[in-house]
Amino acid sequence: MSFLSAVLISATLLLGLPAGAAAAKPPLREVPEIADGIFMIVVANEIRRKCDDIGGRLLKGIARIRRLKARANDLGYSDGEIRALLDSKAEKARMIERGRTYMASKGLDYDTPGDLCRLGRLEIENNSAIGALLRAR
Repeated sequence: MSFLSAVLISATLLLGLPAGAAAAKPPLREVPEIADGIFMIVVANEIRRKCDDIGGRLLKGIARIRRLKARANDLGYSDGEIRALLDSKAEKARMIERGRTYMASKGLDYDTPGDLCRLGRLEIENNSAIGALLRAR
């Protein structure tokens, strides 16, 4: 065993981390505070775009996006990694599926006309994280 390997193993044991964990970080989409934050913004934006009686609080949305980006940077993710997540077609499909599941949990169906707007009004009424990004017109 080389000296460097011994030092890395010792440091890992002292820090209580599994071997290899010190350098590894999970994919950004698996970091709950980032993925959940993006999801909330995506849902609010979808509601804002598709519901005439609901508008978006765009400045709040922009501020939240900036905080999420700063947090992801603090966690060691580069701007390129963040951009790749946001541009990913696979991730967009995952978000859509997550949104469908979320709506179903509320007894709503994305494909039923009006249900997305009902979700928006529920979120506003409950002053949820999604609702905070929306306003009734």
